Amino acid sequence: MHMGAVDWGILALYLIFVLGIGIVSARRAKSGADFFLAGRAIPAWVCGLAFISANLGAQEVIGMGASGAKYGIATAHFYWIGAIPAMVFIGVFMMPFYYGSKARSAPEYLRMRFDEKTRALNAVTFALMTILNSGISMYALAKLIQTLHVFDAPFAHLGLPQSWIFHGAILTAAAVVLVYIYMGGLRGAIYNEVLQFFLIVAGFAPLVWLGLKQVGGWEGLQTSLGPGYTHAWAGMAHATTNKLGVDWFGLTMGLGFVLSFGYWCTDFLVVQRAMAANSMSAARRTPLIAAGVKMFIPFIVILPGLIAIALTSAPDHPGKAPVPAVRAGEIVQHEPGVIPIKIDSATGKPMLNARGQPQLDYDLATPNLLLRYFPIGMVGVGLTALLASFMSGMAGGVTAFNTVFTYDIYQAYIRREAPDAHYLLVGRLTTLFGIAASVAAAYLCSQFNNINDFLQLVMAFVNAPVFATFLLGMFWKRTTGHGAFIGLAAGTLTAAIHHGLTLPVDDLVGLKGGWIAVKHTYVSEMAQNFWIAIWAWSACFLTTIAVSLMTRPKADTELAGLVYSLTPKIAVAKGAWYMNPVLLGVILLIATIGLNLLFR
Repeated sequence: MHMGAVDWGILALYLIFVLGIGIVSARRAKSGADFFLAGRAIPAWVCGLAFISANLGAQEVIGMGASGAKYGIATAHFYWIGAIPAMVFIGVFMMPFYYGSKARSAPEYLRMRFDEKTRALNAVTFALMTILNSGISMYALAKLIQTLHVFDAPFAHLGLPQSWIFHGAILTAAAVVLVYIYMGGLRGAIYNEVLQFFLIVAGFAPLVWLGLKQVGGWEGLQTSLGPGYTHAWAGMAHATTNKLGVDWFGLTMGLGFVLSFGYWCTDFLVVQRAMAANSMSAARRTPLIAAGVKMFIPFIVILPGLIAIALTSAPDHPGKAPVPAVRAGEIVQHEPGVIPIKIDSATGKPMLNARGQPQLDYDLATPNLLLRYFPIGMVGVGLTALLASFMSGMAGGVTAFNTVFTYDIYQAYIRREAPDAHYLLVGRLTTLFGIAASVAAAYLCSQFNNINDFLQLVMAFVNAPVFATFLLGMFWKRTTGHGAFIGLAAGTLTAAIHHGLTLPVDDLVGLKGGWIAVKHTYVSEMAQNFWIAIWAWSACFLTTIAVSLMTRPKADTELAGLVYSLTPKIAVAKGAWYMNPVLLGVILLIATIGLNLLFR
């Protein structure tokens, strides 16, 4: 990739701003509350953009682009079914419990509602998940730098092997994120995430416009790819008749209910942004503001994937033979294609599936599209937007990790009574450890040709069962600590067993499943993820109920403010319509239904 002076200048200016925000934020990170929760003093609109930007990391920008190329516009289900309803639910119903309880983290809420052992189990599994999430962002960033050949010249000048670029990119990104989180804590992360949000929009909106122009607009995409790629609900009656490889029940239950509510309603990575708001009203509106933006994100992150696969598989010029019909998820590549064959980093050879066929490297759909169509100057904007997305994802994971580790593991089990300054120091040191662990996790991602598949697998193990725990805990006062703990353990174990007994078609036994025995095959990796989530949630939900009915619940006096039926209802403040969380939620749901009908 050729970058001009303007491109390097844009990139350097971004890094200066990022580090500058960290330095300025450090002046106000004088206590644990400042470092971990930004002093609960952030305006609603800032929290809302940070809420969406923390999720708008590599798994979104690269992963959803990859899923768009692999599964088509059905990927929009991750937004219009798999995000908006859950974001409305947490804003209207759940934020009063999180914010009102004064809990410093989601696991700490579980301690207040249930007991220590439930908090501990959730804290440990959540900490592992955030490390993996941060590792995904690091992996995607390093792969991007390597693919775009950004550091080829400097490494050649220093006489270093080109194979070291991947490792150098990971370490460089880790160092930048470490500096601004170590200094500014959550406040530094939040204001950087707002900056990163605007950069991502500025970088990818022009890419979509140029790409659509190249393929003849939306009509050109429909002609090139067919309804399986351009209609979100096409073929959902059966798992074998659509790209996702899942039927309508698996989609709505696995993604629309379990995975989406499990992530948006219980994942402290995003909940932490709302808890930093300056009032209860602002905290409730934070996820709703984010939802209003979220419903339009598919148009800048999924469309590049569709454009890339259209340019990879469609005829390159008039008169060329059309692409033959293929099985769900398969694409016949015509050179030169935007999406290359995935190469094994260890052997340098193409990675093959179980049938001996080469796999496309869907993760490169968006970066390669950027490389192909952006001119000098715009390349700097696009590359900066990609870097912003990666750092946003990394920072989100690390800030959530240092809070949970410090309060829910270190303070709870290692040193209970210590000055606030001590926990502030531990939080900063934990940031260093979290970055190092994320670097290690980045290397696991190389086994997947779509990082979104890997992300959803992790969430199926962690978020799916914990959502059942939160749901019962907040809305059924009879739920007990023993029931919650055993239910969580049963849900996670069920996820592991299901993963060990199933395998996506054409995949090899190992990291993607079948390590116990292959008793069932799924049409796609995403279908396997959805059903793992369904089984994990169901096991946790039913086990928690059964054990709770056999054990003694807490007294009502201990549950005030923690359970819906025992919490005073919040009166909606009078004022402009956009200050009313319930009205905002209804508007958002109606708009989401409209988008589903438009792209049905």
